[in-house]
Amino acid sequence: MDALVTAAARCLAAGDALGALQRVALRDDPPALAMRGIAMAQLGEHPRARELLRRAGKAFGAKEAVARARCVVAEAEVALALRDLADPPRPLLQAADILDAHDDRANALLARWIAARRLILLGRLDDAASALPEAAPSPSLPLPASLVAMAELTRAELAWRSLRSEAAHGALDRATIAARRSGVPALIAEAEGLRDTMARPVAHRLSAGARVPLCLSEVETLLRSSAVVIDACRRAVRGEGIAVDLARRPVLFSLARLLAEAGPEGADRDQLILRVFRIRHADETHRARLRVELGRLRALLAPVAGIEATPRGYALLATTGIPVTVLAPPIEGEPAALLALLADGTAWSTSALALATGASQRTVQRALSELAAEGRVRAHGQARARRWLAPPLTGFATILLLPALPPSG
Repeated sequence: MDALVTAAARCLAAGDALGALQRVALRDDPPALAMRGIAMAQLGEHPRARELLRRAGKAFGAKEAVARARCVVAEAEVALALRDLADPPRPLLQAADILDAHDDRANALLARWIAARRLILLGRLDDAASALPEAAPSPSLPLPASLVAMAELTRAELAWRSLRSEAAHGALDRATIAARRSGVPALIAEAEGLRDTMARPVAHRLSAGARVPLCLSEVETLLRSSAVVIDACRRAVRGEGIAVDLARRPVLFSLARLLAEAGPEGADRDQLILRVFRIRHADETHRARLRVELGRLRALLAPVAGIEATPRGYALLATTGIPVTVLAPPIEGEPAALLALLADGTAWSTSALALATGASQRTVQRALSELAAEGRVRAHGQARARRWLAPPLTGFATILLLPALPPSG
């Protein structure tokens, strides 16, 4: 690289995107195009950055495999910022292998961290843990502080999403130190933003008529205790040694939650029918169906709880004698997962939201249209460039609503 490109690269490493552009803004050779693309990405102009990086990657010759691989990595980072999750990860991993083969350890690790963060956004936490590079910065081969910060932020986010608060706080402390050492404002802001999010309550505990906010460590303690927990965040029932997933059995989950909220006194039979089956008037056919559904729920929960008849209806009683607890999310309703994803302040495409939630694009489009009509989300752009935004939720973190299954133990 010539002196101007080298100077631009140093500016970018320090987070000075405008300084880099002053040196290469009028040049169209491949190295300058790459520097301009990275600078535009740092300024938040992601579509333009992507275009420049693609031009640079195509312009590099056949003998410049390392330069092309670096462009692939930079473009993947831009795609992550754009929440464009549809591209297959294979080109990125191939670029990482090329960079490893040419001893560019820092950019190879960056590529793998980007791949891991993509998996985290999609809720594939086990895959992300496997994809996360094991190599840590060592005294013999130190990494730049900015890359150390990115690595630790990725580890913190994965631990946070996996409901491991102690590991998340440790990684975040290391990320904050590295970000401040790097002097890159965007990394410092990301670390501070994650710290603020991790300090918020993540759910409510409903028990004996009380509604108590819980932070993540308190949720961990609750889920690891012998208490029977109706997890309304992930639609599951958790107890000592069991985790019953009811996400695809809404009737059974509704029954379990209503019975738990009613307490040891039990819930009224007719009220259960009206609320679970969503009808106006109950008859004998509905009462028969209720008995069938209760029988199914009783069989699933037999190791930790029983369902007993009362003079008015039914009661859910834990075998330990401890009242059943309901873990309620900060926001309720079917579109809660969409709102949780949009709460990160980044614009998402419909296709990315569909990938992250596991729903069809048409289902996501309908839900977004309803939320837009209520003024809870807004869109900008048209056709394939259309992106969705939502105002950040205040007071609570939405981690338990993000797509992923928490540990059962």
